[in-house]
Amino acid sequence: MCALVCASGQSPSTGTLRGSVTLGQHLAAHRMKFSLYADANRVSRMDPPSMTDELANVVVYLERVPEGARSPSAPRGPFRMEQEGLAFQPHVLAIERGTEVEFPNRDMLFHNVFSLSRPATFDLGRFPQNASKSLKFTKPGIVKVFCHIHSDMSGVIVVLDNSFFTSPGRDGTFTIDGIPPGEYRVVAWHERARLSSKRVRIEAGKASVLDFEIPLSEDENGG
Repeated sequence: MCALVCASGQSPSTGTLRGSVTLGQHLAAHRMKFSLYADANRVSRMDPPSMTDELANVVVYLERVPEGARSPSAPRGPFRMEQEGLAFQPHVLAIERGTEVEFPNRDMLFHNVFSLSRPATFDLGRFPQNASKSLKFTKPGIVKVFCHIHSDMSGVIVVLDNSFFTSPGRDGTFTIDGIPPGEYRVVAWHERARLSSKRVRIEAGKASVLDFEIPLSEDENGG
């Protein structure tokens, strides 16, 4: 569904994208794990996430925008993916290309952060509680991060080419402001679903409405 409505308070030279994300019931059954090591004796500490929890793991973004355009509603730093309770928090972090991410260790044991993903291959080594490592992400793409020491820890960093992105709120709704007028491809991403994309027309001083329904993909490795 896509529609144009008047946008109260919107800049007369840009438009707004509003909408909602609905997740399929099976999507919240379990969180995809990217464990690299078999460990039959390890008991998972991860409870099945609720549908509301999974909404925070959705990233809605504009695929291409005019050069130099920036969103006034883009998330502000500092950007952190903390290691706490033997988990990466948040599980999914969306950032713009060129952003530095901190990885603080909040647990009373050593952790590690590494990735074998094509956009960013790195290993930050081991570090103790209250220590932190950081890294700048310079290439767009999906970066899956792990801990060498704890094989069932995983997180995802979504590195995007522009600042026009967001995640839905607890009610499933989202807003992206300050979009230059034009035609855009909007993508809704979730690690356990195929990419869902739609075309939208943005007009100055108005709000376009776009809704997404994201079902569980047969390919559990995501889009």
